[in-house]
Amino acid sequence: MVGHQEGTAEGDAGDSCTPTFWRKTLTAPAPFADESSCQCRAPHEKLTIAQARLGTPVDRPVRVYADGIFDLFHSGHARALMQAKTLFPNSYLLVGVCSDDLTHKFKGFTVMNEAERYEALRHCRYVDEVIRDAPWTLTPEFLEKHKIDFVAHDDIPYSSAGSDDVYKHIKEAGMFVPTQRTEGISTSDIITRIVRDYDVYARRNLQRGYTAKELNVSFINEKKYRFQNQVDKMKEKVKNVEERSKEFVNRVEEKSHDLIQKWEEKSREFIGNFLELFGPDGAWKQMFQERSSRMLQALSPKQSPVKKEGFLSQTPKGPEIKRSPFHQLKTQGKLSYPSHTERPISGKPAPMCLDLRKTFFVTAMCPGTKP
Repeated sequence: MVGHQEGTAEGDAGDSCTPTFWRKTLTAPAPFADESSCQCRAPHEKLTIAQARLGTPVDRPVRVYADGIFDLFHSGHARALMQAKTLFPNSYLLVGVCSDDLTHKFKGFTVMNEAERYEALRHCRYVDEVIRDAPWTLTPEFLEKHKIDFVAHDDIPYSSAGSDDVYKHIKEAGMFVPTQRTEGISTSDIITRIVRDYDVYARRNLQRGYTAKELNVSFINEKKYRFQNQVDKMKEKVKNVEERSKEFVNRVEEKSHDLIQKWEEKSREFIGNFLELFGPDGAWKQMFQERSSRMLQALSPKQSPVKKEGFLSQTPKGPEIKRSPFHQLKTQGKLSYPSHTERPISGKPAPMCLDLRKTFFVTAMCPGTKP
């Protein structure tokens, strides 16, 4: 920021308008004028606004003064002080704060007392020095005492203490430099919000542990506020349960969708595998037919080759089997088998069977003999 440099300046207060302690860092709060040796006793040449804007020597900063009540210090105050600080390249900002007595007399009751308001200004980064118990109307003696070059304030006429504009004589002297107000924020606006939502803030502080006596709340209103706090807690719990339920339902829907999708994929895969195995052209049917044909071949062997007219079957002819004499007799019609009715009851061989045995024996022993 302009005018804020690291280090401290040392000099003789009698030889320069620079104070013995000149706040040039932001590592400490701004000093009070009546507690420091910030007295400018050197000749103080008057500056014009044009000269101040061109720049001044380092040991001769432009001393700008801004005053106010600064109750409930807010961003509008800070922005006004920032403008006052940056009006000139080399500036030293003095801020006057009116006491409680003057403020209550000319403006009204404040939320913060004067000590709290003084401390709030000391810790603003744009402030170089704080003047406590500042006058309501600036006098030539006050301006000369603090070697003030210019006074910064918004340009709206400030009627108070029987005057249409307390800064009228400053403007006529050419020492007034206007700043801009910040719209939408002021101490009165903040107090209006609190008054408008009084029940909300009363319930808030009761919930935070303040007593009804500290809040100046009646017994009935205290019970009403506490009951409303319990209702709000229940509403908050219900709201949380609803939100959690919605999240749970959404998660269940997502998981259900994923499960259904996976089930569909698995079912398609299962059906495809089933049809591939048991379908009309499935592997199971082919395997069953193959095994059935094997079983049929095992149960019914191939038939002997059948002789047809003009040619034999293409089955290769095996080696000739040598038939027994018994088979030859049978094929020549010389041998017949008695039926089971011709067998005697006694169990002895029938005469024909004896003859058969005899004939077989003779033929076997003497191939050339006729029976």
